[in-house]
Amino acid sequence: MEPSESGRELVFDALRGQPVARIATGPLAVHYCARFAGATLRQYATDARVLAESVIRYSERFKPDAVWLSADTWVSAEAMGVPVGATADNQPFGGLGPPYVRSARDIGKIPRPDPGGQGRYPLMLEALTRIVKALGPGVCVVACLDQYPFSLAAALAGLEQTMLRLVDDPPFVEALMERCLEYGLAYGCALASAGADILSGGDSPAGLIGPQLYRERVWPFEQRLIAGLKSMTGKPVSLHICGDSTPLLADMTATGADILEIDHQVDLGQACRAVGPNVALWGNLDPVAVLAQGSVAQVEAAARQAIETVAACGHSRFVLSSGCTLAVETPPENLDAMLEIARQRTSHRA
Repeated sequence: MEPSESGRELVFDALRGQPVARIATGPLAVHYCARFAGATLRQYATDARVLAESVIRYSERFKPDAVWLSADTWVSAEAMGVPVGATADNQPFGGLGPPYVRSARDIGKIPRPDPGGQGRYPLMLEALTRIVKALGPGVCVVACLDQYPFSLAAALAGLEQTMLRLVDDPPFVEALMERCLEYGLAYGCALASAGADILSGGDSPAGLIGPQLYRERVWPFEQRLIAGLKSMTGKPVSLHICGDSTPLLADMTATGADILEIDHQVDLGQACRAVGPNVALWGNLDPVAVLAQGSVAQVEAAARQAIETVAACGHSRFVLSSGCTLAVETPPENLDAMLEIARQRTSHRA
């Protein structure tokens, strides 16, 4: 362990459970980067140069150990054919119109994945290349491969319909998730080839269906995507489910994910005990009540408590972060406070 180790080295040491000079940091800064750089969300989501420069400027100003490549949660859905857009310049992109997939015939019309030519995939890969080149090997770059299969299926077929058909018509949902799995593998591999250090994805709708349906219908696709990405790229893979994912933590751990990104609604000590010593936790400060709306003192206290909780549990694989994406109105001084507390604190194993 060297005090001068880079942010990237620090993150990877933390993920391996190795002693670290200080606590690694990786706030989930996505649209926050656009606001910080003075770009609209539309510019950020549609211009590779603007997206990259926003992340670079954020990194240079705050100096976290890890930065994130993400535009919104509709990149893969758009690549698969869903009309996507925003109603205003500073609104995040979303699906436009009725559900894109309504029948098995519609699934058959989805083309095979081509990250080099579909939707905003080329834009995202170009932005990633720019970020990696500008920041160099000292900063860990986490690339969002967008959505895990169930979440992506919900974007294609509509959340309510997908949840209903998960019970009433499992073959339809599973066939759709098979195609979504293909896209996750293809896009994840392309991101890894473009220089991503870690691959991350979200499956937040999975938190709404209960542990049994999750285990029976959704978990197998998460497990297959994670196993495929790890085998094909050799990169660590992360899984994020928003909200209180406590009932799912044991199963999430069993997917083979190297990292679980946990929201502020999850008790950090309970998460440490549930996942065991071999899975890293990434989180989990409240992005709204604490980081966006709290005082500097409140942010410092929350950061200290998170670090001390993990240490008390003897959990050595940890990266301090927001529990979900940073709100665009987060005061810079609050983000500074969180990062400074981490810089002052060593691992309990150091």
